[in-house]
Amino acid sequence: MITIHNEVIKAIPNFKLGYIEYENTTISTTPQMFKGRFRLFQESIYFDLLDQELKGVHGLAEWRKIFKQTGTDPSRYRPSAEALYRRIKKGQFLEPVNSGVDINNFLSLKYAIPFGLYDKAKLNGQLSVMIGKENDHYSGLNGRTINLANILHTADENGPFGSPYVDSTRSPISEATTDAIQFVYLVPSIEKEEAIAMLESIASMFTQINGGSFLVQVIQ
Repeated sequence: MITIHNEVIKAIPNFKLGYIEYENTTISTTPQMFKGRFRLFQESIYFDLLDQELKGVHGLAEWRKIFKQTGTDPSRYRPSAEALYRRIKKGQFLEPVNSGVDINNFLSLKYAIPFGLYDKAKLNGQLSVMIGKENDHYSGLNGRTINLANILHTADENGPFGSPYVDSTRSPISEATTDAIQFVYLVPSIEKEEAIAMLESIASMFTQINGGSFLVQVIQ
């Protein structure tokens, strides 16, 4: 179901993508208990960053290196996990969105790597991971047109829809979502067995809040 293009393998040795498929899930208002936990977690990160540089956070550092390997300037186009960390470092804590988005952001902060969460019904056919060309672009969730030249991204048969930089407006989850796909942009240094255990933990947490069943896989 997912193809990794040769240019990705060539640019990023040992590239691995975590793939989780959720069925019969229910996206809703985030439970109050999780809202409180998420807020406390962000506050903990904020205080940790008072004495720690972002470059010292392992996942962030490794993904900055990956961006450089594809020809992307990580100081101009920041990996999404780093963008979240920078917001929190400024005291700009994330406000609740829904039970899917909030857990996705929580997990991205926990592991310090980019995550993507998409409504499966809005995607079509074979999925691919590739490095963008000059004419590749989409409308981003940040309100901007995103030029994907040299940026690692995911696409279906209708074109690009997501990336570890910022996702598009085409396939976000909502309270109407029943089946979802989650991409976990693993660090290349992780061993496959460790990655599978990590994906199982992620999926278990997601379904504890949102219900449904899941399937995990490491694509490499």
